[in-house]
Amino acid sequence: MKNGERARAGHGSPAAPGPTAGPGPAPAPGPTVVGREAEIAEIRSRIAADRSHSSVLIVEGDPGAGKSVLLDLAVRLTRGTGQRVLRAVGSESEASLAFAGLHQMLRPVLDDLGGLPARQRSALRTALGLAEDAEDAADTPDALLVGLAVLTLVSDLSEPAPLLVVVDDAQWIDRASLDVLSFLARRMAGEPVTLLMGVRAAAVLPGFDKGYERLEIGPLSGDAANRLLDEQPKRPTGRTRARILREAAGNPLALVELARATADREPEGSGVEGPLPVTDRLEGIFARHVRHLPEATRRALLLLAAADAADAPAAARGLPEAADTVWAPAERAGLVRQDGTGVSFRHPLVRSAVYHAAPFEQRRRAHLALARQLGEEPDRRAWHLAAAAVRPDEQVSAALRETAGRARRRGGHAAAAAALERAAELSPHRADQARLLADAADTAVFTGQLGWVEHLAAGARERSDDPALIGRAALATGRLLTLGPHHTAAFALLSRVADEAAATRSPRLLDALAAAAVVRYYSGEESQRQRIEALLADVPDSAAGGALRAWVLAVSDPSGAGASLAPALPRLIAAAKGEAGSLTALAVVAWLLDRTPLAARTFDEAFGRWQAHGPLPAGLACAAGWAYLEQGRWADARSVAAEIAEVASGAGLDHAEACARTLDATVLALLGEPAEARGSAERALALVDPLESRSVAVLARRALGLAAVAEGDYDSAYAQFRAAFTEDGDLVHYHVSPTVLAELAAAAVRRGHREPAARLLERSARHLGPGMSARLFLLVERGRALLAEPERAERHFRAALAGEAGEQWPFERAQTRLDYGEWLRRQRRVAEARPLLTGALDTFRRLGARPWIDRAKAELRAAGIEADAAAPGALTELSPQQQQIVRLAAHGLTNREIGERLFLSPRTVGSHLYRVFPKLGITARAQLRDLLDDALQATGSAH
Repeated sequence: MKNGERARAGHGSPAAPGPTAGPGPAPAPGPTVVGREAEIAEIRSRIAADRSHSSVLIVEGDPGAGKSVLLDLAVRLTRGTGQRVLRAVGSESEASLAFAGLHQMLRPVLDDLGGLPARQRSALRTALGLAEDAEDAADTPDALLVGLAVLTLVSDLSEPAPLLVVVDDAQWIDRASLDVLSFLARRMAGEPVTLLMGVRAAAVLPGFDKGYERLEIGPLSGDAANRLLDEQPKRPTGRTRARILREAAGNPLALVELARATADREPEGSGVEGPLPVTDRLEGIFARHVRHLPEATRRALLLLAAADAADAPAAARGLPEAADTVWAPAERAGLVRQDGTGVSFRHPLVRSAVYHAAPFEQRRRAHLALARQLGEEPDRRAWHLAAAAVRPDEQVSAALRETAGRARRRGGHAAAAAALERAAELSPHRADQARLLADAADTAVFTGQLGWVEHLAAGARERSDDPALIGRAALATGRLLTLGPHHTAAFALLSRVADEAAATRSPRLLDALAAAAVVRYYSGEESQRQRIEALLADVPDSAAGGALRAWVLAVSDPSGAGASLAPALPRLIAAAKGEAGSLTALAVVAWLLDRTPLAARTFDEAFGRWQAHGPLPAGLACAAGWAYLEQGRWADARSVAAEIAEVASGAGLDHAEACARTLDATVLALLGEPAEARGSAERALALVDPLESRSVAVLARRALGLAAVAEGDYDSAYAQFRAAFTEDGDLVHYHVSPTVLAELAAAAVRRGHREPAARLLERSARHLGPGMSARLFLLVERGRALLAEPERAERHFRAALAGEAGEQWPFERAQTRLDYGEWLRRQRRVAEARPLLTGALDTFRRLGARPWIDRAKAELRAAGIEADAAAPGALTELSPQQQQIVRLAAHGLTNREIGERLFLSPRTVGSHLYRVFPKLGITARAQLRDLLDDALQATGSAH
C-alpha cells in the first residue's frame, strides 16, 4: 500500500488497490477530481479504447499532488470497455528486491505464462521466483529473455482489446523491474498498449529520463483549491482557510489533511508562533527522514522552521559557519533546496512537519535564538518572544501592542488583530485582557472573518462587565453579521447596542445605526427604517453634517434623503480628505442617490487608498461593482464581483457572496451568456433567505429576467421582473425594485400584459414621489413610453431621452434609443429612427451586449441599413482571471512570470491564452498590446 499520497476526501479516492486484469463491470461514479480537467483529458486520450498504437506517459508531481488519483481514475475509465489492466505500486521496503515490481504487475496473469516460448517462460519464471525444478530454473535469468517474455505476454494480452499498464511510485520500483519496463517501453511501437508511470518530481527514473512525454501535476489553482476545501465535511473559513491555502500551496492531499486537522480547532493568530499542525499522515510524507539526520542538521532545520520567510536570514545567522555541511544531508533527503537566495524548504508542509515533530522546549529555544538575532526588527522579535512565552509576560504583551499599532497604521488589519489577541493572552491583568480583545475585535472586522470577531468579542465579554466595552465588542460582531444571511438577528443585536448607546449618550450610537442601516438595505424591512429614524433623533447635533449621518440616511431611505443629501455630497467628499473608510461610505451614498459618475470616481479614489492599506470590506465593494456596471465599466464590475466572491466564500459570508454573484450574473446576462448568468443568479438565491435578503432576491430575479430577455423568452422574463413587486404591486425592495420597472414594461408589451404593468408602474411612481432620482425618472418615462397608447408614447420617449443626464447610464440610454427607434420605424418614420438605432448599436457594441447588438442590427436592417459585422468588445466576455492574464501577457510577461503573480502554473496560464486567442480574434501574443490599446481608447471615449 502506498505511503499516504491519495487524497480521499475530495480530490479523489483510489480504486480498489492491487493489480487487475480483464474486463470488469461498468465503473461506478467516481469521486470528483477537482481542478485537474486538463490532466484528465490527457489521460483519457491515452487510454481511448480504439487506440491502435502504443503510448508511454510519465505522470510526475510532488507527494500528495494527486498522481495516484489520476492513475486510479485511468483504471476506472477502462472498466466496462473490455480493456485489461496490469498494475504495480512501488514500495521503499521492496526497492532492493529484484523483480518485486514485475511480480506485482504480472501476478493476475501468471496462469497465462504457459503460452510463452519455453526459454522465455523459463527465464521469466526464474526471475519471478516461480521455478519449481532444476529443469525449469536457471542460475541467473537472462535479462534479454525476461524482457522478451514480458513483451510477448503484453502483446498477447492486448488482443482483442487494448492493454493498460499502470505503475505508480515508480521511483521505488526495484531496478531489475524498471529495466524490464524500459525494455518494454522502447519496443511497444505498434502494440495497442498504454504505459502510465507515476513518479515523484525530481526523482531519477533510469531508462525513462529521455524521449518520453511527461505530464506534470503541479499545484492546484487558487480557485480549484478553494473548491476542494468547500467539498470537505467541515468547510474551513476565515483565517483558518487562508492559512490552509497558504501552507498547502496547492497540494490536494495537504488541503484535505489540513482541513481535517483544523476541523475542530481554530489555529493561532497570524504571527510566527509556527505553522499549522500536520496530521501523522502528512508528517510521514513530508518529514519521514528528519529523525535520521545528524543532530546539527536537525537543529538547523528546526531553526528554519521556527522562522518564516522574512526571518530566514536571521535563522542563517544563527547557524555554525560550516553551513554547507549542515544543510547537505537535508538537501539530499529532499527536505530543503539551496540557491542564490539561501536555503528554503521544498514545500511549506516540510516546515510544518519539522516544526511540530520537535518537542515544545526545542521549539521555544529556536524562537528565543531568533529573537536574539532580530534585535533591530521589533515586530518580528516580539512575535518570536510571544511564541516562546510559557506564562503571562507584561513586557512581551507591550511589545505586541506596539506591533499592532504599527500594523494598523500600515493598514495590516489581520496582523494588528492577531497581535492584539496574543497581547491579551500574555497580559497579566484581566481588565487589560478584555480591552485588548475588544480592540482586536474592532480591528478584525476589516478582515471579514466573522468567526474570529465573534471569538474575540466572546473573550472580551468573559473578562469584563464594563457596558461600554461589551457594547463595543458586540458592535464589532454586528457589523460583520450584516454580511451574513441572518439579518433579523443582526438587526436585533445592533438595535440593542444602539439602545444602550442612546441611554448613555455614547458616540457609539451613530456607529451602531450605520451598521443597522446596512441590514435595513439588505432586508428591505420597513419597520427597520422606522426604528433607525427614531434612534437617529438621539444623535447629537454635532454629528449632523458628517459622512456617517449621511450614510445612515441614504442607506435606509435614499428616496427620502436624496433631495437634501445630493447637493452636499461633493462637500462631504472633499472634507473626507482621502480617508479610505469615509470615501467609501460617501461613494456608496452617491451610488444610492444615482450620482453614478461621482460614485465611480470616489470608489476609484477609495480603492487606491484601500489597496495601500488593506482589502476593501466586501460589503462596500459590491456597491462599487454596481456603480461600474451602470457606468458601462462591465469588466471592472466583473473583477469586483470575482474578488468579493472569493473573499466572501472563504470567510463564510454567504450574503456578501450572494451579492457578488448577482452582480456577475447581471453582467453575464447583458453580455449574452444566459446559461452562466442563470447559474450565478441561482447560486445567489440558494445562499440567502429571500425574506431576509430582499435586495439580493430582487437583484437575482432581475438578472434571471435579463438572461431570459437575452434568449428572447419574454414569458420567463416577465415572470422574473414581476417578482420584484408584491401581488398588490408594491415594491419588494425600496431601492432595487424601481430599477426593474422599465424592463418589466418591455416584457409586458411583448406578452400582452400592458394594462397590469401600467397600473404597477404608476403605483410605484406615486410611491417614489418627488424624491425620485434622475435615473429613476428616466426609467419610469421609458416604461410609460412602452406601455402608452401611440398618441402619448412619443412624449414619454422624448422625456426619457431629454438632456445629457441619461448618458451617465449608457446601457439604459441605448435601450431607450433602441425602443424609440423601433417605435418610430413602426410609425413609418424611418429617417428619424435610423440615427437612434445607430447610436444604440454603437453603445451595445462598445459594451459587448450581444443580444442587444443583434436586436439593433435587425431593426437597422428593417430601416434599410445593413450594419457591419463588427465584433463586440471581446475583452468584456473573458473571465476576470483571463483578463488579468491577457493584460500581463500584453505587457511582455512570460507564462511563468504571470503564474507567479497570479498563483497559477505556467501550464494553466498557457491553457488560458490558448483558449482566449480565438475569442479575441488574434493569433499571436504580439497582438495583445494593440488589442488592449484599442479597448482603452474605446473606454476613454465612452467616459
